[in-house]
Amino acid sequence: MPANNRAFNYDLDYRNLNLREQPELYRVGKGEMGVLLVRPYKDEILPHWRFKTPEIARESSEKIYQLFLDYKEKNDFIGMDMARKFLQMGYTRARRYANHSTGQKYDGPVPDDKKGQSGAHGRDQLPRQEDPVKAESARIFYGKYLEAREDEQYKKLRKEWQQKYG
Repeated sequence: MPANNRAFNYDLDYRNLNLREQPELYRVGKGEMGVLLVRPYKDEILPHWRFKTPEIARESSEKIYQLFLDYKEKNDFIGMDMARKFLQMGYTRARRYANHSTGQKYDGPVPDDKKGQSGAHGRDQLPRQEDPVKAESARIFYGKYLEAREDEQYKKLRKEWQQKYG
């Protein structure tokens, strides 16, 4: 278990873990932590996650938000939180591509001793070039992300979850 009980636990065997069956093991973490790990939710949401054009982003964000509502109807906090994370990730990834056409924010590879850590690690940030198409995709995802994040039942369940499980 991580030292900070609120932190996302990256030490679990997510490939073989079904958090719908063992929900007590789920931790919210910060932002998008664990978004590509938590099953079965990742498998249910990821196929719908796309942001290449505003039309694709709109369809994707609406489908993921509908999944958020479906999980909400089932009082499934983990599903709601995972859908929220995918909406947030749609925003952040589209925004990154809006700023950097290759999706690479920093120059050069990540040093071996820094892999898996966040940050530039001494690398220079590449220049930004605004792509209005990806910027619009980001805006679309951000709107749906805010709807999910500010949903009253989601906020209530999140608070209860964190009080119960840390």
